[in-house]
Amino acid sequence: MSANRDYNKELDESSHSNKEKYAYGFDFDVMHPFMIRSFSPFFKPGSMLELGSYKGDFTKRLLPYSDDVTCVEASTVAIEDARKKLGDQITFVNSLFEKADLPKRYDNIVLTHVLEHLDEPVQVLKRINDEWLDEGGRFFLVCPNANAPSRQIAVKMGLISHNAAVTQAEAEHGHRCTYTLDTLERDAVAAGLKVVHRSGIFFKALANFQWDRLLQTDIVSKEYLEGCYQIGQHYPDLCASIFLLCEKGNGHD
Repeated sequence: MSANRDYNKELDESSHSNKEKYAYGFDFDVMHPFMIRSFSPFFKPGSMLELGSYKGDFTKRLLPYSDDVTCVEASTVAIEDARKKLGDQITFVNSLFEKADLPKRYDNIVLTHVLEHLDEPVQVLKRINDEWLDEGGRFFLVCPNANAPSRQIAVKMGLISHNAAVTQAEAEHGHRCTYTLDTLERDAVAAGLKVVHRSGIFFKALANFQWDRLLQTDIVSKEYLEGCYQIGQHYPDLCASIFLLCEKGNGHD
């Protein structure tokens, strides 16, 4: 993250040239529940640190798993919205990850759809490993997947140049890169983290705006969504998001 970036503006959809949304109903109604489902078998009892809480929608889903949740968020607007939803249940820290001064180590650290926004992702992952993740703790890392079929189809349609491209809309929302499973693990390992589990979340052949329209109809059933989730477990490289579960490694000198 850079001090020269305006994180409030990156979240403000009205300020972007093509008005593409930052977050869709598909994210909140489909992806968030399936992320929690993917995480929950691995959560440790104890404290929870969420890095990049946006407006608190995913944060709310973490509350059943910990009564000690801290969120670090760079956008003051996002924190204000999250506080309205969650009140004093959460400890909010308004800071860049690079500058955050946190009081302790945490049993669980969650970073979902945030790493691709960072100017120095390995630097932040190294802070997680060296300073914030407790011995025996677990780090839940999720990013959008460059190889999702929806993106591969967009390449064949001529809408984007290659799978890992950063589109204009993504750049305006603060994206700096688009990860694949191998490049995500590359950065995690470079930061000293120990990757103990790899997976994908939800097989996805349609764009988010297409899913939002479908979800307003009866065309897609809960059973179909469940099928997409389960297929994603077999084919992580064809999922909407990629997921690494990490533990504290020895780090690098």
